[in-house]
Amino acid sequence: MKQLADFVKTKRKQLGLTQEEFAEKAGVALTVIRKIEQGKENLSLSKVNQVLLMFGHVLVPMNEKDATRNS
Repeated sequence: MKQLADFVKTKRKQLGLTQEEFAEKAGVALTVIRKIEQGKENLSLSKVNQVLLMFGHVLVPMNEKDATRNS
């Protein structure tokens, strides 16, 4: 979770956005951004992906990732 937190925080700062501004642009609540950047583990995958889409990335569950790689 630390890698995700660091990634989002770094990218947000590169864009010159506050957490509030970034949450608005990503279409999520401010609490979602704060939880991600604090490395909280009880996050909704769909909300995390909504944020990551701002940078052209998504996370997938391991079983989906493995299934794609083995196809």
